[in-house]
Order: sequence, then structure tokens, then C-alpha cells
Amino acid sequence: MTMRAPATDLPIVLEDVNVLVRELPILENISLLFGPGAPTILIGPNGAGKTTLLRLAMGLIAPTRGRITWGGREASPPTRRAIVFQGPVMLRRSAAGNLRYALAAADVARSERATRVAELLAMVGLPGLGQRPARRLSGGERQRLAIARALARDPAVLFLDEPTASLDPAATKAIEDLIRAVAARGIKVVMSTHDLGEARRLAGEIVLMHRGRIVEQAPTETFFTAPHTPEAATFIAGELLV
Repeated sequence: MTMRAPATDLPIVLEDVNVLVRELPILENISLLFGPGAPTILIGPNGAGKTTLLRLAMGLIAPTRGRITWGGREASPPTRRAIVFQGPVMLRRSAAGNLRYALAAADVARSERATRVAELLAMVGLPGLGQRPARRLSGGERQRLAIARALARDPAVLFLDEPTASLDPAATKAIEDLIRAVAARGIKVVMSTHDLGEARRLAGEIVLMHRGRIVEQAPTETFFTAPHTPEAATFIAGELLV
């Protein structure tokens, strides 16, 4: 299975980006680069701006001020980017039917779709569930199917918004194993999480956000062993950021 898209959207560069909604700042002065390599994990309390940042980097919303480029281009259709939100909506069809729909939307030839469906289901650990109604899958299975659906377009970059929220430990481990497999295929993963343990297990670098700003950005080991800011030390200690 190919699953290694051309990295033409990388790096994604945000330069002094601001997002305002009804004059209220949601993101402020964000300068950040997402390049090839291990997953980048966004952490921070609720309301920190993590989901907005993912939507911005995906190209779903435009900055109020500042500049974003994808592979050096300011205008870049999201054909090589994919995003999975919390609680993804499943179509009223089988698991395989959800994937066939995604493959058709990605202009995959009809003659190739059956093979690709089987490959995607195997990759996410659902090889025997293709004919099961997607909405009858467990929460963890639906999340894995949503990731498979996103991978149907062979993205160079995969954005994941709290992919293990509300899942039990076994389902969480299955998602984390899948994320490692995706990253190992050369796909850049940018993901938000509240779980510091998960961030430590998966991240190549950590970005801590608070009140719409980037508080600290560092390689994972540095972030956890030698935080540079009081906010990072507080968050690592399990205290509330207010």
C-alpha cells in the first residue's frame, strides 16, 4: 500500500497569525512551523486554541491577520491534507461504504477502490468489519475508521483533534499504535491532546498553548525534563493553568 503522499504541503509555516471572532482574540501572534518527521503534539487546557490552530493549518479557516504557507505557497487546496475531529460523523452505510465514499471523493479510480478499501481496513485493524454499519461500531472502531477515511486521500499531513478522548485504555492504545504506523509511513501527524502521558509517548515535539498563544515549544524530552516557562512546569505538574 502506498500511503506515502508527496510532501508538497510541507513545511506548513504560520507567521504572526491572529484569529479574531467578533473582535475577540482566539489565536494571537502564532508563529509556528510544521515540518516532516515525528508527530507534533499540541497540548493545553480547554479553550487554549488547539482546535482553531488545527483548522487554520488545515486551511478550513483564514487568519484575521498574518500569513500561512503550505510548501511555500499561500494558496494551496487541501488535497494533500486531512483532518479528523472529535466525534467524527459516520455516513449511514457500512464501514467499507464510508471508505468507498472517501475514495470516490479523492478521485481514486473505481477499479482500484475495492483493493484500497481492504488495505485501509487492514491498516486500521478493522479487516473483518467492512460490512458492519459504521454507526454500530464501538467508539474506538469509529475513530479508527475515521482515520482510515482521512487516509483514503493519501495525505502528506494528518491533523487529529483529541483522537482518544473518552476512549478506554485498550481503544486508546489501538489509536496510538495506528498513529505510530501512520507516522512511520512518512505522513506528518499534528495532533491535539489533553493527555500528557499520550503526548510523551507519541510526540517528537510538544507545543503548549494557553489563552490562544504558544507558551512553549520544544522537543519532547526537553519539554518534560527541562521546561523553560512557569506555565509549562505548572502544566506538567498537573496543576491548572488559569
